[in-house]
Amino acid sequence: MSDLEIWAVIGALFAATAAARSSLWLVGHRIGIPKRVQEILRFAPPCALAAIIAPDILMSGSQLQTSLSNPKLLAAIAAAGYYLLRKSMLGTIVFGMLVFTALRLTLGA
Repeated sequence: MSDLEIWAVIGALFAATAAARSSLWLVGHRIGIPKRVQEILRFAPPCALAAIIAPDILMSGSQLQTSLSNPKLLAAIAAAGYYLLRKSMLGTIVFGMLVFTALRLTLGA
């Protein structure tokens, strides 16, 4: 691929990204989203986060790891319990990472 082709692809991707993002910004106030769709869209970020995190917690290579020797799974369970008790997102992250680090060091994973 020549330099000109690479720059053409970069320019096309820039134009496509700019058009997609600016179109919603420019005409978004004129478009009414139904209340039901707005309620459903509230759950999009947690679903996306779960889709990113769950495979990392439960998979090791191509193997499903649901045993109690999986430090990521144990730390996730501990962090979920902490969140249910404290309702603190920052505390949950810190607690989960501390538990994961301690388990990783003790289990040698």
